[in-house]
Parts: sequence; C-alpha cells; structure tokens
Amino acid sequence: MRAVVQRVAEAQVRVDGAVTGEIGVGFLVLVCAMAGDTPAVAERLARKISALRIFRDHQDKMNLALAAVGGACLVVSQFTLAANGTESGNRPGFSAAAPAAAGEALYEHFCAALRAEGVTVATGIFGADMKVSLVNDGPVTIWFDSDHA
Repeated sequence: MRAVVQRVAEAQVRVDGAVTGEIGVGFLVLVCAMAGDTPAVAERLARKISALRIFRDHQDKMNLALAAVGGACLVVSQFTLAANGTESGNRPGFSAAAPAAAGEALYEHFCAALRAEGVTVATGIFGADMKVSLVNDGPVTIWFDSDHA
C-alpha cells in the first residue's frame, strides 16, 4: 500500500456537497492499495501510521503520536498514488493499483486496522469524486510505501 500522511489542524471531505468525514487535529491519510497487497500489509501500515511521532512535544520537537495529542485520522482512498509511466511520458497509468474490488476491501481493512489501534477514523467514500480540504500543520507530510515501510 502507499500512503501520504499530512499532519493537519483540521481536514474534511465532501461528496456531492455533503460532508462524509471530518476531523480536527490529526492526520489526513491518502491511501492506495497496490496490486498484490494483502490484509497483513494494511495492518502493518496502520500500525506504523498510528505510532508515527510527528506532533510537537513541550520542547517543540516532533516526538508525539496521535494518541498523545488526542488526534484522529481522515482516510481518503486515492488510486492515483499508484501512478506510473511519468518518467517517459505525460499521461500516467495506474495499472499498479489493486483492482477496484480488492482495493476497496483493503481500504476498509486499513481503516478497521487503524480503529483497532485505538485511532478515531473518519472517511471519504471509496471511488467517489471527493473534495478534500485541509489545514496542513507545519506543513508536515510523510510518504509511505509498504514495500519500504
């Protein structure tokens, strides 16, 4: 799986003008299931993100995880993280992404795994045309690829 994690002061996702998920302090997690990913991969990524220490402590160092700041995650599916072919052309392909049914199952499993880690999770709607807004705190943005996580 691939994920982009942004530390946020707040974030929200809308579908057809209606809010489907929103959080205050926490992480906006854009996530993509890749072909060949398994539930174990989703669980490992959820553990890594839930324990990610990128919130400021009393010494202004990035040293605190979500639980320490009462943070939540807004998880949004984003198959475009699987883009390939841009090194040789201008139109990306997405063949490295998991097929839609498997991708949705892994997205849901990832969200459930985050919840199992004690994280409050809000979501977008898999496959929908979503409008995402956020106030990036820092800005702090971390990229994960399960092949390297």
